[in-house]
Amino acid sequence: MYRFTAGVVAMLIVSATVLAADDPGKARDIVKQNCAACHGADGNSPLPANPSLAGQHADYLLKQMREFKSGIRGNPVMIGMLANLTDNDLRALAGYFASQKPTANSARDKDGALMGQGIYRGGIAAKSIAACAGCHAPDGSGIPAQYPRLAGQQSEYVVAQLKAFRAEGRVNDLNQMMRSVAANLNDKEISALAEYISGLR
Repeated sequence: MYRFTAGVVAMLIVSATVLAADDPGKARDIVKQNCAACHGADGNSPLPANPSLAGQHADYLLKQMREFKSGIRGNPVMIGMLANLTDNDLRALAGYFASQKPTANSARDKDGALMGQGIYRGGIAAKSIAACAGCHAPDGSGIPAQYPRLAGQQSEYVVAQLKAFRAEGRVNDLNQMMRSVAANLNDKEISALAEYISGLR
């Protein structure tokens, strides 16, 4: 008969938690039941209004799911989908989507994308708009745990989120950074940024 000290028991519990969080089979089951219709089975969304999650930073995905679940980021559909999931389930989902390969998209409006490129790379000094590349990287890869990957994101989704930040409808940005930037963007500039971002690889 084996005897376990309190420390060993604690280590076993932690190990089991990590395994549950990284269980790809469990994540695939949840994705199939809860996520695939809107975000795609591999995280590449088939619907332009919904974000693609493939290749997104796991820490960022976990933060967003936790904030949907708590109501900090309001969305009735997402709140309902996440309501019965544990934090380990959320960790498993974050790891699963982060490990998927994003599909490459192309900008549809070349003129808009060219305008968006200028804003993304250089900002708009006259309007005190910082370059997006400073936080999201020149190639749109983002900075893990702080700023999301944007490269190849659905343009319709990007437009909706920038407008939500501008209208203070979305308030879970780091240090109000996105609200400050979006407050000074007009609709044409937002559309141009979304076009450019959708074609980034």
